[in-house]
Amino acid sequence: MPHVLGSLHASPPPFGPSRGRPASARTATAGSGHVGDVWNRPRRIVLIRHGESEGNVDESAYQRKPDHRIELTDIGKQQARDAGAALKALLGPDESVYVYVSPYMRTMQTLYEMGATFGTNRILGVREEPRMREQDFGNFQDHTMRDLKKERARFGRFFFRFPNGESAADVYDRVTSFRETLRNDINFGRYNCDVLGCRTDDCTVVIVTHGLTLRIFLMRWYKWTTEMFDVVHNPGNAELVVMERGSG
Repeated sequence: MPHVLGSLHASPPPFGPSRGRPASARTATAGSGHVGDVWNRPRRIVLIRHGESEGNVDESAYQRKPDHRIELTDIGKQQARDAGAALKALLGPDESVYVYVSPYMRTMQTLYEMGATFGTNRILGVREEPRMREQDFGNFQDHTMRDLKKERARFGRFFFRFPNGESAADVYDRVTSFRETLRNDINFGRYNCDVLGCRTDDCTVVIVTHGLTLRIFLMRWYKWTTEMFDVVHNPGNAELVVMERGSG
């Protein structure tokens, strides 16, 4: 069953402590009255975390590869194909999508594998979006990362900044910047608009990103507090989080 967040201003955190669930769809209401008028909003926004990566199964991979070059596992590729099938099932026969994707290898591979089952003929456009990349943990990660994560738990997950890296608060700032770009794209009719007008009933925005960044996007959109963020965990790999357009 889809997970429904509820109204815009009272949306509880959607993701409990369980992790690693197979690709599925959760549903929220994207009924913000602050992002474009109803007539030119896309029908929905679908957020997708990348499939299982090398780093998800072996954290030492980050000591050998830069984070942005971490790839999907074979399981992750299948999860991404399943996500493409789930997205296809979600959309109507004439609906199209516009995609924003993190430039990291694992998110680009997720989008590629999704295309194998979803099809590329329904994609209006794809934009690489660095602001929706993973939290920066500081270049190559070494054996001290485990201790740093314990320190983060004591300090606070939202405000702790990794040495030479970012805090979740830093990610919040760049996601806020991206949200303004998204607002402009909506207001200026990027999604399925032409001289005849905007036909957003047949357009969905898809954002392929990372677990923490996805949660920060929801935090920014639904105005969660930092305390609410602290009790939210990542969705499963290649899981769809569906934000349906509201009436407000």
